Amino acid sequence: MATHNKFKYGILALLVSATLAGCGLDGDDGEAGDPGAQGPQGEQGEPGADGQDGQDGQDASLGVQLDLVARSFLGALNAAEIVQYHAATQTIYATNGNGNRIAVIDATTIPTEAMDDPINTTNLNGTGFELPAEVDGVALGSVTSIAVYGDLMAVAMPAATKTDNGYVLFYNGLDAIAPVFLDSVEVGAMPDMVTFTPDGGKVLVANEGEPSDDYTVDPEGSVSVIDILASNEPAEAAASVTFEGLNGTEAELMAQGMMFPNPSGRTINGVEIATTVAQDLEPEYISASNDTAYVTLQENNGVAIIDLEDLTVEVIGLGVKNWSEFAIDAQENGAVSFDTYEGLYGVYQPDAISYYSWKDATFLITANEGDAREYMFSAADETACADAGGLAFVDGDCLAYTDETTIGDLTAESGTALAELKVSGDIDDLRVTTAMGDADGDAEYDAAYAYGGRSFTIWDQNGMVVFDSGDDLERISASVHGNQFNNDDAVNEGDSRSENKGPEPEAVTVGTIGNRTYAFVATERMGGIFVYDITNPYDVKFADYAINRNLTEGLSVNDVIGDLAPESLVFVSAENSASGMPLLIVGNEISGTVSVWQISTN
Repeated sequence: MATHNKFKYGILALLVSATLAGCGLDGDDGEAGDPGAQGPQGEQGEPGADGQDGQDGQDASLGVQLDLVARSFLGALNAAEIVQYHAATQTIYATNGNGNRIAVIDATTIPTEAMDDPINTTNLNGTGFELPAEVDGVALGSVTSIAVYGDLMAVAMPAATKTDNGYVLFYNGLDAIAPVFLDSVEVGAMPDMVTFTPDGGKVLVANEGEPSDDYTVDPEGSVSVIDILASNEPAEAAASVTFEGLNGTEAELMAQGMMFPNPSGRTINGVEIATTVAQDLEPEYISASNDTAYVTLQENNGVAIIDLEDLTVEVIGLGVKNWSEFAIDAQENGAVSFDTYEGLYGVYQPDAISYYSWKDATFLITANEGDAREYMFSAADETACADAGGLAFVDGDCLAYTDETTIGDLTAESGTALAELKVSGDIDDLRVTTAMGDADGDAEYDAAYAYGGRSFTIWDQNGMVVFDSGDDLERISASVHGNQFNNDDAVNEGDSRSENKGPEPEAVTVGTIGNRTYAFVATERMGGIFVYDITNPYDVKFADYAINRNLTEGLSVNDVIGDLAPESLVFVSAENSASGMPLLIVGNEISGTVSVWQISTN
């Protein structure tokens, strides 16, 4: 078990200059002569056959356009969270947590023409199958994730009691578009994400290990590793990668920029809470090569790197970004109101992660969503809540723990930038965490730390920031949508998320088209998809923005306003697409839709 100590706060800029000189082999050149007189300008050429001048060319390295060509509705809202693509049969699979089913969508008829009315119509049909309510005598909760490789599908299923161990269910028969239950493997508590390694040799599971609602039971977070045998069946048992070796290193990890929000030291429902590092770390998302897994630890603002050969792990703290260097809209005043603020920082807290290579080096890409912790349990009334050790009685429930507060509710240390920031009161309602900014524990804060980076970031293998999109996502969507930007994901109310994580970049994936590599980033709240050319991680360029949403003020998901809350992205190469064009498949959780975007390049 190793703890990674290399960590940088700033954005790394790489400046390279080179001078090339030639050397002759047949003696020295003579002195350069005087330049000759400029010749006369040539006559303008004749116009083309149609009598028109040609159009200016476009930069082929950056030219990309998304067009919505196909959609499917899973039959219920709050579905279509995770999507996968089976290339051999050109089939889309999607989770439907609303009905605890897997949708099976025929993608062999994907058109190449953009849909005329994509908000109100669908053109993809599908079937589906139900998932079991129990396995090995253990009652199961709702599906959280699926992964597909060859003829196999892996399905992550928490236990009905989320603090108990969950299971991964395996299905085969995908090559015949007829999935059949094969086997189950027990994994850690609350498996939240599952993926195959690129060679299909292993299945990796992020076991989030969330505590019970009153925080009195807190299982350890872990990553399960399931070998796929030569018979194309899973091994009987999973290996478990835990973080127990990091217990006692909390101070060291915090120095790297991680945080540990929990109620340690309090007594709740008669239990004295004493949370270890292993309990506090909650694996969220995995991206993997055949020999290395990269795991986001969202609430803790870190990334775990697992060696899949010896199952050792190291952890990197991601630190913060300085909102005095980037514009942020931190006010919900119904208008675009960007500003910079001394004493305000953003904690990256990424959800999805991906990776790619440049010059044989690995670079990680994170979607910096941000996430607070809040746990509520049942109590009869305010008195019962207080007697149980709760913090507050809210809407009939007792608050066990939260690290979320507002700048207005922070006590600022005298003479700090935060104290000056609080004088105006302009962003007093911005949500911030209590887990950072009070290093000496005196309940006075020297700075405020907001959730998420409102960006995506490219990191090198040393944990250094190579590129961060800064304030791009908010500025671009504000330019396109005006006061309707920073909308929530179910009701149209412009500027309604500016004080709470903004657009919330949730999902990210990478795709290669020709000799260019692109990052696709989806924002959960606004619903927009951003495309960047990341071929050279030190020369990243914005390429396109797309959204399928009717932003008329006051409409809600019940009015059918488009694709809402993109939760997962899958890139499909032209070679694997039925249309012969590269595609981006999106699972939109709130609207319960799967959307397919065609990617065209210049």
